[in-house]
Amino acid sequence: MIRKLLIIGGAIVALLLIAGVIVYQKYLASPAKPQGEDAIIVYVPTGADFEQVLDSLKSKNLVKDEAAFRYLAEQMQYAKSPMRSGRYRLKTGWNVLQVVRHLRSGRQDPVKVILTTERMIEDVAAKVSRFIEPDSATLMATFTNDSLLNAIGYTRENLMSLFIPNTYECYWDMSTEEFIERMIREHKKFWDKENRMEKAKAMGMTPQEVYTLASIVEKETLKNVEKPRIAGAYLNRLKINMRLQADPTLVFATRDFETRRVLNYHKEFVSPYNTYMYAGLPPGPIAMSSISSIDAVLNPEKHNYVYFCAVGDGSGLHAFAETLEGHNVNKVRYLDNLRKQGLID
Repeated sequence: MIRKLLIIGGAIVALLLIAGVIVYQKYLASPAKPQGEDAIIVYVPTGADFEQVLDSLKSKNLVKDEAAFRYLAEQMQYAKSPMRSGRYRLKTGWNVLQVVRHLRSGRQDPVKVILTTERMIEDVAAKVSRFIEPDSATLMATFTNDSLLNAIGYTRENLMSLFIPNTYECYWDMSTEEFIERMIREHKKFWDKENRMEKAKAMGMTPQEVYTLASIVEKETLKNVEKPRIAGAYLNRLKINMRLQADPTLVFATRDFETRRVLNYHKEFVSPYNTYMYAGLPPGPIAMSSISSIDAVLNPEKHNYVYFCAVGDGSGLHAFAETLEGHNVNKVRYLDNLRKQGLID
């Protein structure tokens, strides 16, 4: 009898060991780690169902035993519809349990949304769509939603002033509305720093107006060292009710972004962005402004210059003048420098 019990007990132990090995191999054993790969990024789109997620994991060789994955996903209540969206970083050596547990937790791997000085709002939409789930068309639909823009205090013309060039850590599956909300928070943080809002108020300008002028400065020079001087010249023009006569606004108005020189055609083009034709600031920015240009407008160089033109010697710098006579002398030097370089006859 004892011997029979021992045999039965041994059989049970053997079965438990076998079952344990099976469970371990199916759910707990780590698969072979691909050489050179530490992690794999998996995207779960908004509204995706379980089958879509499974197909995505299988395509990246993260599911070796589909039946085991299905069973565990159901037992852990992960297999729901729709699935929890996001961008997930999964370690290549994780077992089935670890994969399901991580996906179920919703712990996303954030993305870095990089905003640079884009020219048009369409360019902003295209750039942002490279980092988050909504495509450029969806972003543009939000950027041109007049009801939304009115609610947040912007127009289609000045919406660009909301965007401050920087790198922002975000979740991939954020909606376009969530992106706008994030930009509003970042915009406020930016203007609350370094007394920017107070400086704008002291100048009698709104942040949108500062940004609009800064966008012109942005397109006038690539040299940060002279941005405060150029900003000062434009502010001097505004103070004496002189038209800005900013060539970059004509380029924007005509969308002639490849031109190397502004011609009479540009100056005669009827547009509210034609600052040769209309006084004051244009309706909105002509590009995304860099922080250095915004700060140049807020901290302009104090001088009496109202004229400036390119030096034309390849330095990228400008020559400044207080009078039209002095400006005309600078223009002659500019043309002479271009002739010396063989750029004009």
